Amino acid sequence: MAWRKVARRSEVPAGQGIKVEVDGHPVAIWHTAAGEIYATDDTCTHARASLTEGGLEGNVCVCPRHGARFDVRTGAVRALPAVVPLRTYPVRVDGDDIWIDY
Repeated sequence: MAWRKVARRSEVPAGQGIKVEVDGHPVAIWHTAAGEIYATDDTCTHARASLTEGGLEGNVCVCPRHGARFDVRTGAVRALPAVVPLRTYPVRVDGDDIWIDY
């Protein structure tokens, strides 16, 4: 794995997420209302939907297709129908730059 610059903090509104592509793979960058930045796969492990299209509630992203929920800090499943956790990525913020170890 290697550190890659994927976005700017100013591009990710607080309480939301954005989708970025890393080597053709969809990754979600989440900016919690508390100001923390996290990175996960952007694809729901149950329905293959884009999680950034479903939104962020606190530290939990919601799948727009069937309502599965995942903790963006750990990738843990927080609500069915998903049972497989999300992959998460270490994040480093340097000034306005967001880097992930991918």
